[in-house]
Amino acid sequence: QLHLVESGGGLVQPGGSLRLSCAATGSSFNIYIMGWYRQAPGKQRELVASITNSFMRNYADSVKDRFTISRDNSKNTVYLQMNSLKPEDTAVYYCHAISPPSWGQGPYWGQGTQVTVSS
Repeated sequence: QLHLVESGGGLVQPGGSLRLSCAATGSSFNIYIMGWYRQAPGKQRELVASITNSFMRNYADSVKDRFTISRDNSKNTVYLQMNSLKPEDTAVYYCHAISPPSWGQGPYWGQGTQVTVSS
């Protein structure tokens, strides 16, 4: 089982940058597929980016070339570097973890961190 805690959200001007972190406590972090989701007011939660246990990355079209997901298995942490932020990136960002199907663990969610892009 994993417990996920996000940090790094805040208020930033359009064009600015933020780095979100998600620290995991529990065992076998390295096997998990980690992801960042976001949910804006009145909208469904959507996948922003994910990274597998073999470091394969996937991004939503809306954030490609602006956001970068990474993980440090030695620190049990996954990051989301967000550059060139736009007002439409405003949302609560959630960390997500799920194991490969053969392990049958998860999904697990963090509590979320607010990102607001506004001038």
